[in-house]
Amino acid sequence: MQSLLNRLAGADRRWVGLAVIVTAQFMVVLDVAIVNVALPTIKTDLGFSESSLQWVVTAYAILFGGMLLLGGRMADLLGRRRLFMAGLALFTISSLLDGLAWSEGSLIAFRALQGLGAALVSPAALSTLTVMFEEGRERNKALGIWGAVSGSGGAAGVLLGGALTSSLSWSWVFFINVPVGAAVLFLSPRLLTESRVETARRHFDLPGAASITGGLMILVYAMTRAVQHGWGTAETIGLLAASAVLVAAFVGIELRSEAPLLPMRLFRLRTLTGSNVAGVLLGAATFSQFFLLTLYMQQVLGYSAMQTGVAYITLTLAIIVVANVSQALALRFGVRRVLPVGLAMSATALALFAELPVSGHYFWNLFPGFLIGGIGMALGFVPLTIGALAGVRAGDAGVASGLVNTAQQVGGAIGVAAATTIAATSTSHYLGSHPGAAAGVALTHGFASAFWALAGIAALAAVVAAVVVESAPAMAPAEPEPELALEQAA
Repeated sequence: MQSLLNRLAGADRRWVGLAVIVTAQFMVVLDVAIVNVALPTIKTDLGFSESSLQWVVTAYAILFGGMLLLGGRMADLLGRRRLFMAGLALFTISSLLDGLAWSEGSLIAFRALQGLGAALVSPAALSTLTVMFEEGRERNKALGIWGAVSGSGGAAGVLLGGALTSSLSWSWVFFINVPVGAAVLFLSPRLLTESRVETARRHFDLPGAASITGGLMILVYAMTRAVQHGWGTAETIGLLAASAVLVAAFVGIELRSEAPLLPMRLFRLRTLTGSNVAGVLLGAATFSQFFLLTLYMQQVLGYSAMQTGVAYITLTLAIIVVANVSQALALRFGVRRVLPVGLAMSATALALFAELPVSGHYFWNLFPGFLIGGIGMALGFVPLTIGALAGVRAGDAGVASGLVNTAQQVGGAIGVAAATTIAATSTSHYLGSHPGAAAGVALTHGFASAFWALAGIAALAAVVAAVVVESAPAMAPAEPEPELALEQAA
């Protein structure tokens, strides 16, 4: 083992280290999707009620989406490798506990811990990549690999979840993380270099951290609750209002803070700002796409969990193949030219899905959308990530990484909630105006309405990218907090 490590260290250590951090990122993304396939079995085995089953997903999503920004700043201040390893240890241990869960409450609690671990791992991993590779060709190549792994993780999760649940048991959708997490933990201190921002006065923005974390967690919870209880209920409106107040308070705090959690000067970078706005919209479109397509294939076409997972292979392979091309195109032509093309292709794929028939055929009806959508996602997420980190100084790498991840996760939560509401409302109206209509016909009509809405969101993202993103991204303002200085130690 030691001789192998010596040979790895003798190679370009950065690329071997990249393999370590993207493996951890793949686990994080995989776990967002892998559990969905196992939910019916979990419900039966642990005696979940219909209303409480959603918390297996929601508990993870709330902690993951709510803590990403805080996790990114913690990586900057406490050490990126240190936080990466701490988050990965928490993620791995909680994955083991998930698989050993014995009741509703235990599984929900352990899933929340797993979401917290993911929120620490993801921005620490991306900011480590940013510091390891200088802006330009090498970073873009590394981000192409990152994008291929991140983009394919959701589709791979559906496939792997179906295979593990069918052949073993639902516990293995969590147990699979344990050996992988242990291996990454073993390799991390040997292959990754520590980096952090050293301050003359170590100050942590507690009011800012509390307000944005609380605001985002309440927002994600409100989105998931609105799907079941409606958007017009007093509780949903109250939760959304509370979230808006906390986010507004956060902005006010950051504008006055001497050491802000999220320096507002970063938003002077138009490419960063445009990429993150596009990230919210693309997250809303793509997260919802996976959700609706899975329902269509299983509820309308009658696919099994395994068949549904296999159906996503086209999209997964398209993302993996095109992601590396995407980073090269972004380097040659610029983010501003490549990103809108990817977003427009995503919108095209969603429009194709809006035309899916009740008796759809995989090759003729699903395959074209999967292929175009996979290419669009690769041409979207990779340049988007490059743009969201363009011009960012090393001292802000963690918070910028947390910001782009937060944008996509929050966008996804909003998108799934909105798409689910649109689909359910459209299905209900169709049944009301067509008495005796087949369930599959009504569901397909509802899905079509939601897909058209998502296509519009993706098209809007393309317009934002074309208008806001700069042709030549500027560097971050040269007046960061006077006490900041980057310290790197092996």
